[in-house]
Amino acid sequence: MKLPSLLIILTAVNCTVLAQPARRTAPARNRAISNIVREIDARNIEATIRKLVSLGTRNTLSEQNDPKRGIGAARDWLYTEFLKAAAASQGRMTVEKQSFEQQKAARVPQPTILTNVVATLKGSQPEATDRIYVVSGHYDSMCSSPTDAKCDAPGANDDASGTAAVLEMARVMAKYEFDATIVFMAVAGEEQGLLGSTHFAEEAKKKNWNVDAMFTNDIVGNTLGGNGLRDRGNVRVFSEGVPSNETDQEATTRRSVGGENDSASRQLARFIKEIGDSFVPQFKVMLIYRRDRYGRGGDHIPFLERGYPAVRFTEVNEEFRHQHQNVRAENGVQFGDLPEFVDFAYISNVARVNAASLAALAWAPSRPKGVTILAARLSNDTDLRWEANKEPDLAGYEIVWRDTTSPVWTDSKAVGNVTTFTMKGMSKDNYFFGVRSIDKDGNRSPVTYPRPQGRNQ
Repeated sequence: MKLPSLLIILTAVNCTVLAQPARRTAPARNRAISNIVREIDARNIEATIRKLVSLGTRNTLSEQNDPKRGIGAARDWLYTEFLKAAAASQGRMTVEKQSFEQQKAARVPQPTILTNVVATLKGSQPEATDRIYVVSGHYDSMCSSPTDAKCDAPGANDDASGTAAVLEMARVMAKYEFDATIVFMAVAGEEQGLLGSTHFAEEAKKKNWNVDAMFTNDIVGNTLGGNGLRDRGNVRVFSEGVPSNETDQEATTRRSVGGENDSASRQLARFIKEIGDSFVPQFKVMLIYRRDRYGRGGDHIPFLERGYPAVRFTEVNEEFRHQHQNVRAENGVQFGDLPEFVDFAYISNVARVNAASLAALAWAPSRPKGVTILAARLSNDTDLRWEANKEPDLAGYEIVWRDTTSPVWTDSKAVGNVTTFTMKGMSKDNYFFGVRSIDKDGNRSPVTYPRPQGRNQ
């Protein structure tokens, strides 16, 4: 009576012998990243938010020449603060006011000058300096009406929180030397329709910049939601699956292999979670497999629309009485985006995950290019190939894989400094595969998801 059960056990064991040994590889323990995380200071973030709130309003249509109130005062103060941060960079960081004239639009009643404040920390490795990582918050704010330029619009959470996080990252990271380039920016015009970020993304596209990843931090300061739930330990990272700029041919290929969950933005989100879990273990990244919240949008979207990988950081439980509201009290309930509703320690943890991920990206090799699976060969093996990276400190590559039902990569195998590899006994039909590059210090790139390639391609 026990023999059939024994046969089942033996059969299961024999089946698993054929597969590659499962191995999970943690991110390299880069001591500099640990130092960056430790140096993020909630007191600086609080000071920035309170300063921005003190300017009364930061509506994009508000005063540009008043030194104490309005969007112009915020612009000039942020510019000065980014310059202070740049002083520690030994010339690697430059700061500019990126101004442009926005023509009349739905939320812009007349032509208006908009200004992004942009701090660029230039990379030092010749093979990587053109690789750019962008992190943003928007420094404009609004009351109930996006075109009311006169009312007080403190915008403590939306989005002084994200702006303060970006400024603190710039302060801390300016003194470090990275292989690739990092851009820290505070954009205007978000509440008028993502105008500042659209201008930057369009300029990047026109100039053929290699924006390898973009993070936006928007509404990252509240821990007590309108649902009564308080969450100080998690942050949402939104990432789209089907790329916004996907062509018809790319859609056909994606449908044929089931790549809906493997866009470059999804790989970026998974990378952020892996880095966050390693360097900020007390604070968790919630992967949200959507471009953004229902009926909402953020400054990552113009980048997605132009083919750049991008994600959005946002708190877990939003309180809508403290977003896009005139400051007032009704029936004992306080409305308005005020600093007393912001958790500065929480924002500092969001900034730590951002900074660790940016540092890991900028010190790692670039994602492998030209990654393909040989689809024409009928086999229970999986043949992968890719182009060689150019970084001088490259050590090699890893193959990663997961079950088709898994949301994240679960296993990896180091394969050395090669450009082809066969996963023996692992059918491409049964798993999702990817390839990432590794340098000699153990820094790993995000994963590149392969496209199928026929025998004659």
